[in-house]
Amino acid sequence: MDPFSLSTLLAAAAVAGWVDAVVGGGGLLLLPALLVAAPGLPVATALGTNKLAAIAGTSTAAVTYARRTKIDWRVAGPSAGLAVVAAGVGAALAGAVPARAYRPVVLVVLLSVAVFVLLRPNLGVVSRPERRTRGRVVVAVAVAGVGIALYDGLIGPGTGTFLVLAFTALVGADFLHGSAMAKLVNAGTNFGALVVFGLTGHVWWLLGAAMAVCNIAGAVLGARMALRRGSGFVRVVLLVVVLALVAKLGYDQWRSA
Repeated sequence: MDPFSLSTLLAAAAVAGWVDAVVGGGGLLLLPALLVAAPGLPVATALGTNKLAAIAGTSTAAVTYARRTKIDWRVAGPSAGLAVVAAGVGAALAGAVPARAYRPVVLVVLLSVAVFVLLRPNLGVVSRPERRTRGRVVVAVAVAGVGIALYDGLIGPGTGTFLVLAFTALVGADFLHGSAMAKLVNAGTNFGALVVFGLTGHVWWLLGAAMAVCNIAGAVLGARMALRRGSGFVRVVLLVVVLALVAKLGYDQWRSA
């Protein structure tokens, strides 16, 4: 890898760390950047190397949030535990499902998310603790810890965004606290997937470590900015990331048609 490609990739890792810390979706930047910088890299190895960088950033962001805001461990704890296993299963199956099969589904889901957030301007602005019933907690844990975690192991980009929306819509968290819980679960999904990719030899450890350092720097900055600016800021970033994901997946779908 030439110095320019490496420096560009490390810069992308820092920006991805910032995006992931605020609302998730950093994989939208980092995974394509990695594939461009190292075009001969197998997709599975790119996914595994990306997970090494991502777990560093999400873990750092999770610690930053945990120190400065209150986290509902009744929801986040079981979700993170299940996520390790579900993401590992997804990583083991990565490559078995062709991109053309899942891309239209994810595109529709993301469009639905964008419309949902736009039509409900009060969603996530303030916390709604009355929604945190036992039944809703069970559903949120299943959706986040199993469904979204499995998706993260299989595909990845947009996982953090889906987690934030799950905690906001299902258990009434505001965007700031939803993002805090999402970081914990996302750290679990990254760990589960990384273990599988590592055991199967699909991690470029040296490059991943360099990316991880930059990802951590971006994550610290992003988490502190989100904590300082609050849920309104997180909501705006969430919409930007979702629309960017829609544009990226839509373009990929058009190219493959």
